Amino acid sequence: MTIGRRKHWLWRAVDQDGYGLDEIVQARRNTKAAKRVLVRLMKRQGCQPKRMVTDKLRSYGAARRQVMPDVEHRSHKGLNNRAENSHLPLRKRERVMQRFRSAGALQRFVSVFSAVRNLFVPTGPKKTAIDVHLHRLRAIAHWRNAAGIAA
Repeated sequence: MTIGRRKHWLWRAVDQDGYGLDEIVQARRNTKAAKRVLVRLMKRQGCQPKRMVTDKLRSYGAARRQVMPDVEHRSHKGLNNRAENSHLPLRKRERVMQRFRSAGALQRFVSVFSAVRNLFVPTGPKKTAIDVHLHRLRAIAHWRNAAGIAA
């Protein structure tokens, strides 16, 4: 994402169901940045994953070897579609907002946006339209209850 004149990278960790686990904005896309993302993710989750699927950036492999050497690493063009597709709602929102003014603003927005979005995304594999609709109705009711909004 471009903020001002500088390019910033949004690193996202997504589980097998498409839920966003962690997001971090960094100015670089190197091994040090990848290592920071992995360490932060492991602290938040409290355990190591069984396998890690990434794009073909070599920094992931180098960071994984340093931080969690026993984890299986797969990097293939088509395997990381779930992570790439999880960027789409954020990209749409970014267009509406006409970009972000600073990296800090992006970091704050992404952490809240992904947490709220996880509430409304149905779990598991393919669901019928009625299942998705009922899930979203329950999520909206839960959101209103938590926010203290009268129905």
